[in-house]
Amino acid sequence: MIEKAYDLIRGRRIEQIGDGVYNVVGEHGTYIVVQNIDGSVTCNCPGFTSKRRCSHSLAVMMLRQPALLKGIKREIEKEERLRRTKH
Repeated sequence: MIEKAYDLIRGRRIEQIGDGVYNVVGEHGTYIVVQNIDGSVTCNCPGFTSKRRCSHSLAVMMLRQPALLKGIKREIEKEERLRRTKH
């Protein structure tokens, strides 16, 4: 899920449309992610409705926390380099 969320950010598929409200273009549709006043996020995708988490909501959380995004970016790039050297 972390890599999918990172790909949404990298692909510039998140657009802020209001104060704490985001359109996120996922693989199966465009969803609305809302950051609540307590800092939690919700998404209207089927995955979030059933599991209470999804790559869309995680991507918005990552965008709003630059230090977290930087650390995740570093780890994903390290894994990508390892995969390339194994092939």
